[in-house]
Amino acid sequence: MPQIAPSIFSSPKSFPPALPQIVPSILSSDICDLARLLPSLEQEAEWLHLDVMDGCFVPNITFGFPIIKSLRGKTKMFFDTHLMIAKPEQYFERFAEAGSDAITFHMEASEKPLEAIKQIHFLGRKAGIALNDESPAKVAFPFLEEADLVLVMGAPAGFGGQTLQAENVEKIRALRKKIDSEKLQALVSVDCGVNQETAKTLLEAGVDILVMGSAVFKAENPAEELKRLKEGLRL
Repeated sequence: MPQIAPSIFSSPKSFPPALPQIVPSILSSDICDLARLLPSLEQEAEWLHLDVMDGCFVPNITFGFPIIKSLRGKTKMFFDTHLMIAKPEQYFERFAEAGSDAITFHMEASEKPLEAIKQIHFLGRKAGIALNDESPAKVAFPFLEEADLVLVMGAPAGFGGQTLQAENVEKIRALRKKIDSEKLQALVSVDCGVNQETAKTLLEAGVDILVMGSAVFKAENPAEELKRLKEGLRL
């Protein structure tokens, strides 16, 4: 399998971003309006979170390669593509070709997570591992040295606008403790149930990346709302 060159739109300084950071998730956006919104969002965030769902691993369907490729040509933001799909390894190369800078797959969907991480790295992309709501933190421990990012779902995967569940905050604390105690470089990200009220608790628990969908895109002006959220959290 040939190595794919990094996207011409990506900056080598995009990973890691300035931390901590709010990353807007387009799951809650009007995708037809994203081309207009991206320039202003790019002023407030370094990353964009792209939730890909297949209707099999999770009970919802979103978008795939064509949307990511289209968006790639319209922004220099770092694309963290979050795969909520079955058999993710079969599609890593195509998501890299579409313009993903990081590819995050679910531990529950992969039979050989370490090989999956290495496959993503071979493609010249950053590798993220995601933990679904019911998976304990220890599932990720053997892979934190190789992974660039670990994503904790704050609520069951598949839908936006959910409420953060308290046990997932404890999961974040456990991951943060493990990463810090072993002096590892993996970033801790959280998706689902993240808003102005829960963000402070999550930051205190040790999160690096706050993925926000509804909290940003349900506002009349998403970029202005993102700026307001950052100022409120002093980011």
